[in-house]
Amino acid sequence: MSERTGMWLEDLTWQEAKARFDGGAVVVVPVGAASKAHGPHLPLKTDALTARALAQRLIERLPVVAAPVVGFGFYPAFTAFAGSQHLGADTFAALMRELIDNLRDHGVRRIAILNTGVSTEKPLDALSDVLVLHMRLLGGKADVLFDNRDGGHADERETSVVLALDPRSVRMDRLAPEGDFEVTGATGDASRATSFKGERLLDARVDDMVAALKARWPESF
Repeated sequence: MSERTGMWLEDLTWQEAKARFDGGAVVVVPVGAASKAHGPHLPLKTDALTARALAQRLIERLPVVAAPVVGFGFYPAFTAFAGSQHLGADTFAALMRELIDNLRDHGVRRIAILNTGVSTEKPLDALSDVLVLHMRLLGGKADVLFDNRDGGHADERETSVVLALDPRSVRMDRLAPEGDFEVTGATGDASRATSFKGERLLDARVDDMVAALKARWPESF
């Protein structure tokens, strides 16, 4: 396989991984909750699903290595919702430091983190010598598509993305009324979400990721 083609780390042999690391490959670590409440209409896997989809689209555009999705993080706002799995801030920070240090021990010198959460931003920003890409800051050129720009969780944007990626998992007949996050685990109005909007948002986010990686490590691409 060509080293000019992006790959998932888990699909490589260790010798192939070493060759890419020795060749200076950028390694992208996606972070997305494997099980976290997203209102009554989206599956618990929403963040992990999104993180993997973005990383997949990225390796189709750039010769980066995508590490396995980190499915556990610091999500204090969701601890009361059944099924939501949460680490303390210090535990999450320690987990990420160990993962990054392990990659560095194997010779990786260019590391980016793709973060799909919000409460995970501060612990990740404290990591040294990595590029952290926060999903909520990506894809701005797709904003014009969305009727309801307020919200932020299980809202029109997030619901549109899941409709694009796994429509059968979305319960559009169970949309939460706006306003009561403590009861529903959702914020914002998702009633106008569509798969078309989700596809365009995913594309816009990947465009921004590509631009950020090329700006940080132009010699790698």
